[in-house]
Amino acid sequence: MENIILNIPDMKSEHCQARVNTVIKDIDGIQIQKIEAGKLAASVEDNDAAENLIEAIKKAGYTVGN
Repeated sequence: MENIILNIPDMKSEHCQARVNTVIKDIDGIQIQKIEAGKLAASVEDNDAAENLIEAIKKAGYTVGN
């Protein structure tokens, strides 16, 4: 597992954080460590899991940066 931190600048409110949590919580190969305003910390099993994570966040309508 590799730890990653994603910047999600437009995920500010608790509602937005809950929305992101909902779309990513069931993705295989991911363990959510912390969600807070503008950031997500997670452990990912491999690059495919990381790509699935980022894609799910984007599909939910949020911008993902590094």
